[in-house]
Amino acid sequence: MSELKNIEGHSVPDVTLMIRRNGDWAKVTTDELFGGKSVVVFSLPGAFTPTCSSTHLPRYNELAPIFKQHGVDSIICVSVNDPFVMEEWARDQESDNVVLLPDGNGAFTEGMGMLVDKSAINFGKRSWRYSMLVRDKKIEKMFIEPDKEGDPFEVSDADTMLTYLDPNAKGPDQVAILTRIGCPHCARAKKALDQAGMEYVEVPLGHTIRTKAVGAISGGKTVPQVFINGELIGSADDLENYLKKAA
Repeated sequence: MSELKNIEGHSVPDVTLMIRRNGDWAKVTTDELFGGKSVVVFSLPGAFTPTCSSTHLPRYNELAPIFKQHGVDSIICVSVNDPFVMEEWARDQESDNVVLLPDGNGAFTEGMGMLVDKSAINFGKRSWRYSMLVRDKKIEKMFIEPDKEGDPFEVSDADTMLTYLDPNAKGPDQVAILTRIGCPHCARAKKALDQAGMEYVEVPLGHTIRTKAVGAISGGKTVPQVFINGELIGSADDLENYLKKAA
């Protein structure tokens, strides 16, 4: 693999890319994407690949509102894929907070010095994984994954970039709630979370698996069971007490 160079202080490559917009072809330039803006970019080997789909893209999408609070105008994901693939990946990932930019010919990636040969795994030329903060087309900060075999993912993640912008920045709470249909206490717990302004993921459990699943996951016997940032809070009553203490 050729040497991967940090080019902080340089401008992003001046290229024009073809994209799909509203079901038709369109052109977009780096002037349009970066001129007069603060932009976070992360680049990855390919759409629909495991790390890219499970972690890299979803976390940037999740933290986008926090980035916006810190003066970031947009978040761009670059991959050496064709526009149709990137369009479908965006739809599959529901990544409304991130611009998925297809660098089909690798022009942007090559200009960044990040085009690498992944022919060994039948990928051809692809982007090395990295992230950067760009202000008015000038690269302020780069996080380049170490030159190792495989697909290292250590420094180009969303949390590392957010920490660079603000070491004290706090991401959104991770909240999940085990429920069943028609459960009044589940409805009460969800209302309490809504009133507290906490987004959550609801995991509805069917009758045949509910008791075993709740017991195995939380140690409890009934729903709801609420989890916040990996901590078991418990029932609706437990949640209300937790929220009162946190207020």
